[in-house]
Amino acid sequence: MRTDLFDFALPPDRIALRPMSPRDAARLLVVRPGLPFSDRIVRDLPGLLEPGDRLVINDTKVIAAQLTGRRVGRDTEPRIEATLIKRLDGSRWQALVKPAKKLAAGDRLRFGAEGRVCLLGSLDATVEDKGEAGEVTLAFDFHGPVLDQAIADVGSPPLPPYIAGKRAPDADDIADYQTMFARHEGAVAAPTAGLHFTPGLTAALEERGIALSRVTLHVGAGTFLPVKVEDTADHPMHGEWGEVSAQTARELNATRAEGGRIVAVGTTSLRILESAAGEDGAVRPFSGETAIFITPGYAFRTADVLMTNFHLPRSTLFMLVSAFAGIERMKEAYAHAIAAGYRFYSYGDACLLFRAAA
Repeated sequence: MRTDLFDFALPPDRIALRPMSPRDAARLLVVRPGLPFSDRIVRDLPGLLEPGDRLVINDTKVIAAQLTGRRVGRDTEPRIEATLIKRLDGSRWQALVKPAKKLAAGDRLRFGAEGRVCLLGSLDATVEDKGEAGEVTLAFDFHGPVLDQAIADVGSPPLPPYIAGKRAPDADDIADYQTMFARHEGAVAAPTAGLHFTPGLTAALEERGIALSRVTLHVGAGTFLPVKVEDTADHPMHGEWGEVSAQTARELNATRAEGGRIVAVGTTSLRILESAAGEDGAVRPFSGETAIFITPGYAFRTADVLMTNFHLPRSTLFMLVSAFAGIERMKEAYAHAIAAGYRFYSYGDACLLFRAAA
């Protein structure tokens, strides 16, 4: 499909720079096929669903993937910013680096040189390989849990560029950019629909008879990137590691068999569910990488309802919600949200989409 079909104009003042407090006070736009839009708040979610429905949340945990340091060992020591995007093994990460032109294979980098040095000393790495799009392979001197702790000590939350370009990350972001479900470390971007949940909201859902299941998808930096090619068929998706446990698969299949609906909390939860589903719609245990790219025309096999934030123009995420609820319907919904003052993107408001008929 043509990428420009997924374009829309968003006023800059609609981009949220801080989350709503409390989290479940964020606005919620309800989009049902053939019905008028409904302006609600996230706290209304239990009443918008039915007993027997089951929510699916992503329990990935965002790591402190933004590192600042310097190139060392040569005549000059330019400042280097690195965003870790994919773990390769116990000591190696793929990263996006700025300025990439300052680096070559074999260079040594020292992170923590700006006053934040980990307890083990500075965090050093060697540039093992360099790609054409600014990505490099970093081989760190530490390994395994020791490296994980060093990254946590030295790094900072990797805020999306549309927030980081307007303000610097601070201590509030350490908590704000993490869902209450975060358990398994590995994401470099938050599964933002999950940011709206609070213990009070989950208790209200449970009282309503709405259960919750967990999946894991370690969200990558590619989630921020607009599609730059003219046709969606030419867009290369970045692989992300995910897992659906045997227990979660059993829970979801039982919910469907008993007439309940599956409610995906976030596009990440939906993508890993679709990766784990067979042609018959049954969800099977899954563990591995997925690069699933969902655009209009895709036949969904799992979720009946999708709760998600408002996404960037020309992004793979806006393409996914257009596939789920209909492209014209989503353009109308976004126009309504803009006119009504909804807050967009990671720290913004949410929408609840009921799947359009195939």
